[in-house]
Amino acid sequence: MNLVYLVGAGPGAPDLLTVRAARLLAEADIVFHDALISDEILSLAAKAEKVAVGKRCGRHSTAQHFINKRLLDAARRYRVVVRLKGGDPMLFGRAHEEISFLTSHSVKVEIVPGVTAALAASAELGISLSRRGLARSVTFVTPRVGAGERPSSWVKAAAAADTAAIYMGAGEGPAIAAALIAAGKPRSTPIALVENASLPEARVSYGTLADLPRLSGGPVLILVGEVYREAAEAVRSRKASQAA
Repeated sequence: MNLVYLVGAGPGAPDLLTVRAARLLAEADIVFHDALISDEILSLAAKAEKVAVGKRCGRHSTAQHFINKRLLDAARRYRVVVRLKGGDPMLFGRAHEEISFLTSHSVKVEIVPGVTAALAASAELGISLSRRGLARSVTFVTPRVGAGERPSSWVKAAAAADTAAIYMGAGEGPAIAAALIAAGKPRSTPIALVENASLPEARVSYGTLADLPRLSGGPVLILVGEVYREAAEAVRSRKASQAA
């Protein structure tokens, strides 16, 4: 059929799938999925062959050229081929590389967007990324730069925005904080850390840029901005009362 469906999942929670995504999984003959996809989501593809590709939180990843070749071979063999990615495949994934490769080989790619991790984290917190009179600009960045890639201007973009959503920051907390402080962000800028957004094991913590920890595990989203000050101060006040 020479068609691949690029589908966003969740992130994490199966009930955040779009109806269209769930339908395609039910129809799929083969599903290529990354490590952020839960077994509960994969169970929706009951009749499909399931192939794990990709990485989670900096661990080993299947080489992109190998993934591309597998997708191409599957598109020529199966009727419904799904490439399943956690969150929205069009944001900080390698979607463009796969789309470019497949289209250059006359394979059509149909995209089914998912919920971005930043929006899932905002729902977890109950705090909007923007707020009238306080935060008008929002930026989505990642500090990770691949081998051979040109230097990223993520620090400048994040420092200039009222609210910054920093993806793929697990293990780099102190370095991220130091870079933003050096770029002019006050050390007292509030932060919110959301791990495993939308999942039952989701964890939320608040602090300031000055004490951004080196987190492992994940996936972790680092949210930076004044919109989190009220919630952070409420948590600090509650802890102080409990300690008294």
